Amino acid sequence: MIENNSLKKSEKRFLLAQRMTYTLLAIILFLYGLIAVRNFLYPIAFGFLLAYLLFPIANWLEKKRIPRILANFITIIAVLSVMASIVLLAYSQVAPIAGEFPRLVDTGIHNMSEMLATAGEYFGFERTETKELIQEQTSAFIASGGEFFSDVFSSTASTVVAIGLLPVYIFLFLYYRTKFAYFLLKIAGHSRRKETVEILREISKVSARYMGGVIGVVTILCFINSLGLWIIGMKFAIAMGIISALFNFIPYFGTLLGGLVPFIFALLVENDPVLAFRVVILFIIIQFIENNILTPNIVGGNVKVNPFFIITGLVAASIIWGIPGMLLIVPFLAIVRIVFSHIDSMRPYAFLLGEEGTAKHSITITKIKKLWPWGKKKVDKIQGKN
Repeated sequence: MIENNSLKKSEKRFLLAQRMTYTLLAIILFLYGLIAVRNFLYPIAFGFLLAYLLFPIANWLEKKRIPRILANFITIIAVLSVMASIVLLAYSQVAPIAGEFPRLVDTGIHNMSEMLATAGEYFGFERTETKELIQEQTSAFIASGGEFFSDVFSSTASTVVAIGLLPVYIFLFLYYRTKFAYFLLKIAGHSRRKETVEILREISKVSARYMGGVIGVVTILCFINSLGLWIIGMKFAIAMGIISALFNFIPYFGTLLGGLVPFIFALLVENDPVLAFRVVILFIIIQFIENNILTPNIVGGNVKVNPFFIITGLVAASIIWGIPGMLLIVPFLAIVRIVFSHIDSMRPYAFLLGEEGTAKHSITITKIKKLWPWGKKKVDKIQGKN
Protein backbone atom coordinates (compact mmCIF):
# COMPACT_ATOMS: atom_id res chain seq x y z
CA MET A 1 0.00 0.00 0.00
CA ILE A 2 2.80 2.37 0.96
CA GLU A 3 4.67 1.42 -2.21
CA ASN A 4 1.58 2.14 -4.33
CA ASN A 5 1.19 5.60 -2.73
CA SER A 6 4.84 6.42 -3.34
CA LEU A 7 4.50 5.25 -6.96
CA LYS A 8 1.42 7.45 -7.45
CA LYS A 9 3.25 10.46 -5.97
CA SER A 10 6.26 9.82 -8.22
CA GLU A 11 3.95 9.51 -11.22
CA LYS A 12 2.20 12.80 -10.34
CA ARG A 13 5.54 14.58 -9.96
CA PHE A 14 6.67 13.17 -13.30
CA LEU A 15 3.46 14.32 -15.02
CA LEU A 16 3.77 17.77 -13.43
CA ALA A 17 7.39 18.07 -14.56
CA GLN A 18 6.37 16.89 -18.02
CA ARG A 19 3.59 19.50 -18.27
CA MET A 20 5.93 22.26 -17.09
CA THR A 21 8.57 21.18 -19.62
CA TYR A 22 6.05 21.22 -22.47
CA THR A 23 4.72 24.59 -21.31
CA LEU A 24 8.19 26.16 -21.17
CA LEU A 25 9.04 24.64 -24.56
CA ALA A 26 5.83 26.06 -26.04
CA ILE A 27 6.61 29.54 -24.60
CA ILE A 28 10.17 29.43 -25.96
CA LEU A 29 8.99 28.37 -29.42
CA PHE A 30 6.27 31.03 -29.38
CA LEU A 31 8.77 33.79 -28.48
CA TYR A 32 11.23 32.50 -31.07
CA GLY A 33 8.47 32.59 -33.66
CA LEU A 34 7.59 36.19 -32.74
CA ILE A 35 11.22 37.23 -33.15
CA ALA A 36 11.78 35.24 -36.38
CA VAL A 37 8.77 36.74 -38.21
CA ARG A 38 8.69 40.18 -36.55
CA ASN A 39 8.95 42.06 -39.88
CA PHE A 40 5.87 40.17 -41.08
CA LEU A 41 3.78 40.44 -37.91
CA TYR A 42 4.20 43.97 -36.61
CA PRO A 43 2.82 45.71 -39.76
CA ILE A 44 -0.27 43.48 -39.42
CA ALA A 45 -0.55 44.43 -35.74
CA PHE A 46 -0.30 48.14 -36.58
CA GLY A 47 -2.83 47.69 -39.38
CA PHE A 48 -5.22 46.00 -36.95
CA LEU A 49 -5.04 48.86 -34.44
CA LEU A 50 -5.18 51.64 -37.04
CA ALA A 51 -8.17 49.96 -38.68
CA TYR A 52 -10.01 50.28 -35.35
CA LEU A 53 -8.96 53.95 -35.24
CA LEU A 54 -10.32 54.66 -38.75
CA PHE A 55 -13.42 52.47 -38.40
CA PRO A 56 -15.73 55.30 -37.19
CA ILE A 57 -14.92 57.38 -40.29
CA ALA A 58 -15.38 54.48 -42.72
CA ASN A 59 -18.57 53.39 -40.95
CA TRP A 60 -19.98 56.94 -41.10
CA LEU A 61 -19.34 57.08 -44.85
CA GLU A 62 -21.05 53.71 -45.32
CA LYS A 63 -24.10 55.02 -43.46
CA LYS A 64 -24.21 57.78 -46.11
CA ARG A 65 -24.74 54.97 -48.65
CA ILE A 66 -21.18 55.04 -49.99
CA PRO A 67 -20.01 51.52 -50.97
CA ARG A 68 -17.60 49.93 -48.50
CA ILE A 69 -14.68 49.76 -50.96
CA LEU A 70 -15.03 53.44 -51.85
CA ALA A 71 -15.57 54.46 -48.21
CA ASN A 72 -12.39 52.65 -47.19
CA PHE A 73 -10.40 54.26 -50.01
CA ILE A 74 -11.67 57.74 -49.13
CA THR A 75 -10.87 57.23 -45.43
CA ILE A 76 -7.34 55.92 -46.01
CA ILE A 77 -6.44 58.50 -48.68
CA ALA A 78 -7.77 61.37 -46.54
CA VAL A 79 -5.83 60.22 -43.48
CA LEU A 80 -2.65 59.64 -45.53
CA SER A 81 -2.97 63.15 -46.99
CA VAL A 82 -3.26 64.68 -43.53
CA MET A 83 -0.32 62.60 -42.24
CA ALA A 84 1.83 63.52 -45.26
CA SER A 85 1.12 67.22 -44.67
CA ILE A 86 2.10 66.88 -41.00
CA VAL A 87 5.28 64.96 -41.87
CA LEU A 88 6.31 67.57 -44.46
CA LEU A 89 5.63 70.37 -41.98
CA ALA A 90 7.68 68.60 -39.29
CA TYR A 91 10.48 67.88 -41.77
CA SER A 92 10.66 71.54 -42.76
CA GLN A 93 11.35 72.34 -39.10
CA VAL A 94 13.81 69.49 -38.52
CA ALA A 95 15.72 70.01 -41.83
CA PRO A 96 17.96 72.82 -40.44
CA ILE A 97 19.40 70.38 -37.87
CA ALA A 98 20.01 67.76 -40.58
CA GLY A 99 21.91 70.32 -42.66
CA GLU A 100 24.18 71.26 -39.77
CA PHE A 101 24.45 67.77 -38.27
CA PRO A 102 28.17 67.16 -39.09
CA ARG A 103 29.16 70.50 -37.58
CA LEU A 104 27.00 69.89 -34.51
CA VAL A 105 28.57 66.45 -34.01
CA ASP A 106 32.11 67.90 -34.23
CA THR A 107 31.19 70.64 -31.76
CA GLY A 108 29.64 68.13 -29.38
CA ILE A 109 32.71 65.85 -29.49
CA HIS A 110 35.05 68.81 -28.90
CA ASN A 111 33.00 70.10 -25.94
CA MET A 112 32.69 66.60 -24.47
CA SER A 113 36.45 66.05 -24.66
CA GLU A 114 37.03 69.42 -22.99
CA MET A 115 34.59 68.59 -20.18
CA LEU A 116 36.04 65.11 -19.59
CA ALA A 117 39.62 66.44 -19.72
CA THR A 118 38.75 69.10 -17.14
CA ALA A 119 37.12 66.49 -14.92
CA GLY A 120 40.10 64.17 -15.37
CA GLU A 121 42.48 66.81 -14.04
CA TYR A 122 40.84 66.53 -10.62
CA PHE A 123 41.78 62.83 -10.55
CA GLY A 124 45.39 63.39 -11.63
CA PHE A 125 45.04 62.60 -15.33
CA GLU A 126 46.99 64.62 -17.87
CA ARG A 127 44.63 66.96 -19.75
CA THR A 128 46.32 66.50 -23.16
CA GLU A 129 46.44 62.70 -22.84
CA THR A 130 42.75 62.57 -21.87
CA LYS A 131 41.74 64.64 -24.89
CA GLU A 132 43.86 62.52 -27.23
CA LEU A 133 42.34 59.33 -25.80
CA ILE A 134 38.81 60.66 -26.31
CA GLN A 135 39.62 61.72 -29.87
CA GLU A 136 41.11 58.27 -30.64
CA GLN A 137 38.09 56.45 -29.21
CA THR A 138 35.70 58.73 -31.09
CA SER A 139 37.60 58.20 -34.36
CA ALA A 140 37.58 54.43 -33.80
CA PHE A 141 33.83 54.52 -33.14
CA ILE A 142 33.19 56.51 -36.34
CA ALA A 143 35.52 54.22 -38.33
CA SER A 144 33.65 51.14 -37.11
CA GLY A 145 30.30 52.75 -37.80
CA GLY A 146 30.09 51.60 -41.41
CA GLU A 147 28.68 48.21 -40.49
CA PHE A 148 26.32 49.80 -37.99
CA PHE A 149 24.94 52.23 -40.56
CA SER A 150 24.55 49.45 -43.12
CA ASP A 151 22.49 47.51 -40.54
CA VAL A 152 20.47 50.64 -39.83
CA PHE A 153 19.90 51.14 -43.57
CA SER A 154 18.74 47.55 -44.06
CA SER A 155 16.40 47.78 -41.08
CA THR A 156 15.17 51.16 -42.34
CA ALA A 157 14.48 49.63 -45.75
CA SER A 158 12.42 46.85 -44.17
CA THR A 159 10.61 49.47 -42.10
CA VAL A 160 9.79 51.46 -45.24
CA VAL A 161 8.36 48.30 -46.83
CA ALA A 162 6.30 47.64 -43.68
CA ILE A 163 4.97 51.22 -43.69
CA GLY A 164 4.12 50.84 -47.37
CA LEU A 165 2.06 47.74 -46.57
CA LEU A 166 0.16 49.44 -43.74
CA PRO A 167 -2.53 51.03 -45.96
CA VAL A 168 -3.11 47.62 -47.57
CA TYR A 169 -3.56 45.91 -44.21
CA ILE A 170 -5.82 48.72 -42.94
CA PHE A 171 -7.99 48.47 -46.06
CA LEU A 172 -8.27 44.67 -45.74
CA PHE A 173 -9.16 44.80 -42.04
CA LEU A 174 -11.83 47.45 -42.73
CA TYR A 175 -13.21 45.60 -45.75
CA TYR A 176 -13.35 42.13 -44.13
CA ARG A 177 -14.29 43.30 -40.62
CA THR A 178 -17.76 41.76 -40.81
CA LYS A 179 -16.33 38.46 -42.03
CA PHE A 180 -13.79 38.40 -39.19
CA ALA A 181 -16.54 39.17 -36.67
CA TYR A 182 -18.75 36.34 -37.96
CA PHE A 183 -15.75 34.01 -37.90
CA LEU A 184 -15.20 34.76 -34.18
CA LEU A 185 -18.92 34.35 -33.48
CA LYS A 186 -18.89 30.93 -35.18
CA ILE A 187 -15.91 29.86 -33.05
CA ALA A 188 -17.55 31.12 -29.85
CA GLY A 189 -20.83 29.34 -30.59
CA HIS A 190 -24.42 30.44 -30.07
CA SER A 191 -24.23 30.26 -26.27
CA ARG A 192 -21.39 32.83 -26.12
CA ARG A 193 -22.61 35.04 -28.98
CA LYS A 194 -23.67 37.96 -26.76
CA GLU A 195 -20.45 37.83 -24.75
CA THR A 196 -18.31 37.76 -27.91
CA VAL A 197 -20.10 40.81 -29.32
CA GLU A 198 -19.46 42.63 -26.04
CA ILE A 199 -15.75 41.71 -26.18
CA LEU A 200 -15.47 43.03 -29.75
CA ARG A 201 -17.18 46.29 -28.79
CA GLU A 202 -14.87 46.79 -25.81
CA ILE A 203 -11.79 46.08 -27.93
CA SER A 204 -12.99 48.54 -30.57
CA LYS A 205 -13.56 51.24 -27.96
CA VAL A 206 -10.24 50.75 -26.19
CA SER A 207 -8.15 50.47 -29.37
CA ALA A 208 -9.67 53.52 -31.04
CA ARG A 209 -9.51 55.68 -27.94
CA TYR A 210 -5.95 54.66 -27.08
CA MET A 211 -4.50 55.15 -30.58
CA GLY A 212 -6.36 58.41 -31.19
CA GLY A 213 -5.55 59.66 -27.69
CA VAL A 214 -1.82 58.97 -27.99
CA ILE A 215 -1.66 60.76 -31.36
CA GLY A 216 -3.52 63.70 -29.80
CA VAL A 217 -1.15 63.84 -26.81
CA VAL A 218 1.94 63.76 -29.06
CA THR A 219 0.49 66.54 -31.25
CA ILE A 220 -0.19 68.76 -28.24
CA LEU A 221 3.27 68.02 -26.79
CA CYS A 222 4.87 69.16 -30.08
CA PHE A 223 3.50 72.65 -29.35
CA ILE A 224 4.16 72.59 -25.59
CA ASN A 225 7.73 71.31 -25.97
CA SER A 226 8.54 73.78 -28.74
CA LEU A 227 7.09 76.73 -26.82
CA GLY A 228 8.87 75.74 -23.59
CA LEU A 229 12.23 75.28 -25.33
CA TRP A 230 11.81 78.61 -27.12
CA ILE A 231 11.07 80.37 -23.81
CA ILE A 232 14.22 79.01 -22.13
CA GLY A 233 16.36 80.06 -25.11
CA MET A 234 17.06 76.73 -26.86
CA LYS A 235 18.39 76.86 -30.42
CA PHE A 236 16.27 74.91 -32.95
CA ALA A 237 13.42 75.00 -30.40
CA ILE A 238 10.69 73.83 -32.79
CA ALA A 239 12.77 70.97 -34.20
CA MET A 240 13.82 69.86 -30.71
CA GLY A 241 10.23 70.10 -29.49
CA ILE A 242 8.94 67.90 -32.32
CA ILE A 243 11.71 65.30 -31.92
CA SER A 244 11.24 65.08 -28.14
CA ALA A 245 7.44 64.86 -28.49
CA LEU A 246 7.67 61.85 -30.84
CA PHE A 247 9.20 59.82 -28.01
CA ASN A 248 5.84 60.05 -26.21
CA PHE A 249 4.48 57.25 -28.38
CA ILE A 250 6.40 55.13 -25.83
CA PRO A 251 4.38 55.11 -22.57
CA TYR A 252 5.90 56.20 -19.24
CA PHE A 253 9.46 56.67 -20.54
CA GLY A 254 8.61 58.84 -23.57
CA THR A 255 8.91 62.27 -21.95
CA LEU A 256 12.15 61.38 -20.16
CA LEU A 257 13.71 59.91 -23.33
CA GLY A 258 12.54 62.89 -25.35
CA GLY A 259 14.01 65.30 -22.80
CA LEU A 260 17.44 63.70 -23.23
CA VAL A 261 17.69 65.06 -26.79
CA PRO A 262 17.57 68.80 -25.93
CA PHE A 263 19.49 68.14 -22.68
CA ILE A 264 22.44 66.55 -24.53
CA PHE A 265 22.25 69.29 -27.17
CA ALA A 266 22.37 72.04 -24.53
CA LEU A 267 25.15 70.40 -22.54
CA LEU A 268 27.46 69.20 -25.33
CA VAL A 269 26.72 71.30 -28.41
CA GLU A 270 25.75 74.58 -26.75
CA ASN A 271 28.19 73.92 -23.88
CA ASP A 272 25.77 75.64 -21.51
CA PRO A 273 25.13 73.85 -18.16
CA VAL A 274 22.63 76.52 -17.13
CA LEU A 275 20.56 75.90 -20.27
CA ALA A 276 20.80 72.14 -19.66
CA PHE A 277 19.47 72.69 -16.13
CA ARG A 278 16.56 74.72 -17.55
CA VAL A 279 15.80 71.82 -19.91
CA VAL A 280 15.66 69.42 -16.94
CA ILE A 281 13.24 71.70 -15.06
CA LEU A 282 11.13 72.20 -18.20
CA PHE A 283 10.73 68.47 -18.86
CA ILE A 284 9.91 67.74 -15.22
CA ILE A 285 7.02 70.21 -15.62
CA ILE A 286 6.03 68.68 -18.99
CA GLN A 287 6.16 65.18 -17.46
CA PHE A 288 3.74 66.32 -14.74
CA ILE A 289 1.39 67.93 -17.30
CA GLU A 290 1.47 64.85 -19.56
CA ASN A 291 0.92 62.31 -16.75
CA ASN A 292 -1.71 64.22 -14.76
CA ILE A 293 -3.59 66.34 -17.32
CA LEU A 294 -3.11 65.27 -20.94
CA THR A 295 -3.00 61.47 -20.80
CA PRO A 296 -5.81 60.96 -18.20
CA ASN A 297 -8.19 63.32 -20.05
CA ILE A 298 -7.33 62.49 -23.67
CA VAL A 299 -6.30 58.84 -23.62
CA GLY A 300 -8.53 58.12 -20.62
CA GLY A 301 -8.52 55.16 -18.24
CA ASN A 302 -9.94 52.63 -20.70
CA VAL A 303 -6.69 50.68 -20.93
CA LYS A 304 -6.90 49.73 -17.22
CA VAL A 305 -3.62 47.80 -17.18
CA ASN A 306 -1.53 48.30 -14.05
CA PRO A 307 1.84 50.04 -14.42
CA PHE A 308 3.85 46.97 -13.37
CA PHE A 309 2.75 44.99 -16.44
CA ILE A 310 3.01 48.04 -18.71
CA ILE A 311 6.65 48.63 -17.70
CA THR A 312 7.65 44.94 -17.80
CA GLY A 313 5.72 44.59 -21.06
CA LEU A 314 7.64 47.54 -22.56
CA VAL A 315 10.96 45.93 -21.62
CA ALA A 316 9.94 42.51 -22.97
CA ALA A 317 8.46 43.99 -26.16
CA SER A 318 11.62 46.01 -26.81
CA ILE A 319 13.66 42.78 -26.58
CA ILE A 320 11.34 40.86 -28.92
CA TRP A 321 10.22 43.49 -31.48
CA GLY A 322 12.29 46.59 -30.65
CA ILE A 323 10.62 49.99 -30.98
CA PRO A 324 7.52 48.64 -32.82
CA GLY A 325 6.96 46.29 -29.88
CA MET A 326 7.12 49.18 -27.40
CA LEU A 327 4.50 51.06 -29.44
CA LEU A 328 2.16 48.05 -29.67
CA ILE A 329 2.39 46.38 -26.27
CA VAL A 330 0.02 48.61 -24.25
CA PRO A 331 -3.09 48.30 -26.48
CA PHE A 332 -2.51 44.55 -26.87
CA LEU A 333 -2.18 44.12 -23.09
CA ALA A 334 -5.50 45.94 -22.80
CA ILE A 335 -7.06 43.59 -25.37
CA VAL A 336 -5.72 40.54 -23.49
CA ARG A 337 -7.18 41.91 -20.24
CA ILE A 338 -10.60 42.40 -21.89
CA VAL A 339 -10.65 38.88 -23.32
CA PHE A 340 -9.52 37.32 -20.03
CA SER A 341 -12.17 39.25 -18.06
CA HIS A 342 -14.93 37.50 -20.06
CA ILE A 343 -13.58 33.96 -19.57
CA ASP A 344 -14.31 32.43 -16.16
CA SER A 345 -11.09 30.42 -15.92
CA MET A 346 -8.97 33.43 -16.95
CA ARG A 347 -10.56 36.09 -14.72
CA PRO A 348 -7.82 35.79 -12.06
CA TYR A 349 -5.29 36.72 -14.75
CA ALA A 350 -7.47 39.65 -15.85
CA PHE A 351 -7.52 40.79 -12.22
CA LEU A 352 -3.73 40.49 -12.08
CA LEU A 353 -3.31 42.54 -15.26
CA GLY A 354 -5.86 45.16 -14.21
CA GLU A 355 -5.81 48.05 -11.76
CA GLU A 356 -8.30 46.57 -9.28
CA GLY A 357 -7.23 45.89 -5.73
CA THR A 358 -4.88 48.87 -5.27
CA ALA A 359 -7.36 51.74 -4.99
CA LYS A 360 -6.71 52.33 -1.27
CA HIS A 361 -2.96 52.68 -1.91
CA SER A 362 -3.23 55.05 -4.88
CA ILE A 363 -2.53 58.78 -4.64
CA THR A 364 -5.48 60.90 -5.77
CA ILE A 365 -6.45 64.58 -5.57
CA THR A 366 -9.16 63.72 -3.05
CA LYS A 367 -6.67 62.00 -0.72
CA ILE A 368 -4.26 64.94 -0.98
CA LYS A 369 -7.04 67.39 -0.11
CA LYS A 370 -7.85 65.38 3.00
CA LEU A 371 -4.36 66.08 4.33
CA TRP A 372 -5.25 69.75 4.77
CA PRO A 373 -7.86 70.83 7.36
CA TRP A 374 -9.91 72.97 4.97
CA GLY A 375 -9.61 70.34 2.24
CA LYS A 376 -10.87 67.57 4.58
CA LYS A 377 -13.96 69.61 5.51
CA LYS A 378 -14.74 70.30 1.86
CA VAL A 379 -14.34 66.61 0.84
CA ASP A 380 -16.50 65.46 3.77
CA LYS A 381 -19.16 67.99 2.79
CA ILE A 382 -19.20 66.76 -0.83
CA GLN A 383 -19.34 63.10 0.27
CA GLY A 384 -22.19 63.96 2.69
CA LYS A 385 -24.24 65.45 -0.15
CA ASN A 386 -23.67 62.34 -2.25
